[in-house]
Amino acid sequence: MPQNLLDFDLEGLTAWFAELGEKPFRARQVFHWVHQAGVADFAQMTDIAKSLREKLQQLAVVAPPAVSYAHTSTDGTRKWLFDVGVANGIETVFIPEDDRGTLCVSSQVGCALECTFCSTGRQGFNRNLTVAEIIGQLWVAHHSLKTVPNRTTPNHSVPNHGAGEISDRPVTNVVMMGMGEPLLNFDNVVAAMHLMMDDLGYGISKRRVTLSTSGVVPMIDQLAKHIDVSLALSLHAPNDALRNELVPIN
Repeated sequence: MPQNLLDFDLEGLTAWFAELGEKPFRARQVFHWVHQAGVADFAQMTDIAKSLREKLQQLAVVAPPAVSYAHTSTDGTRKWLFDVGVANGIETVFIPEDDRGTLCVSSQVGCALECTFCSTGRQGFNRNLTVAEIIGQLWVAHHSLKTVPNRTTPNHSVPNHGAGEISDRPVTNVVMMGMGEPLLNFDNVVAAMHLMMDDLGYGISKRRVTLSTSGVVPMIDQLAKHIDVSLALSLHAPNDALRNELVPIN
C-alpha cells in the first residue's frame, strides 16, 4: 500500500526519504509542496527531479479524506462531510469572523463517551482517525479557502474547489472540537497539531490551536508535557450531580 505523506511530520518524512536514498532537502521540498502549496500530484512538483517524482508516484500518495458533501451558508460558514471508509463520515466546519477564521476539526469516528446530549455519542465509537485524516481536514479547508481573486478555473487538486471563488478569510485558528474526544486519540491528535503549528506547514500560532476535552484528566497532564496549545474543558453543567448525569466520564 502506498505511503500517505500526510501521515508524516517533517522529521518523519525526512527519515522516510533517507530510506529511499534521498537527501533531507528533498523531503523539505516535498513537505512544502504538500502542505504550503496544497499539491497532491507529484508530477506538478516542478523543482523536484523527474526520477524522484516517478519514484514517489510508485510509492506514495497525498490523500486527505474524500469530500462527500460540502455546504456554504449565507454568512460564509462552510461545512464538509468527509468519507473515511465503510460508510463512515466525519464533519469539519469553518467559521469566518471579522478578525479570524476558525476550523473545527474531528478526531474520531463516533465517540465512546456517550454524553446524553450529544448525537455523536449516540452513534457509538468506531475508530480513531489517523494523522492523515486529521491534518487532511485542515489541508482541504486551507487550500479550498486560499483561493486567488478572479480565478477563472477551478483547482482540481483541491476537493470541492470551485471556479471563481474568492476568500480573504483563511484558517487562522483550529479547535479540536469536532466529532470524538481528542484525548482518547492522543498520539495522532498531538502529531497533527504539531503539523498545524509547523512554520513549514501551516504556521498556526500555538495560541490559536485549542484542544477541547470532556475531561479525560490523566491525558490532560500528558498533554502539557507533549505540546503547548490552549485547552478548553467542556463543563456542560453547573454542578457535579448534573454533570454526572450528562457526562458519564465525570
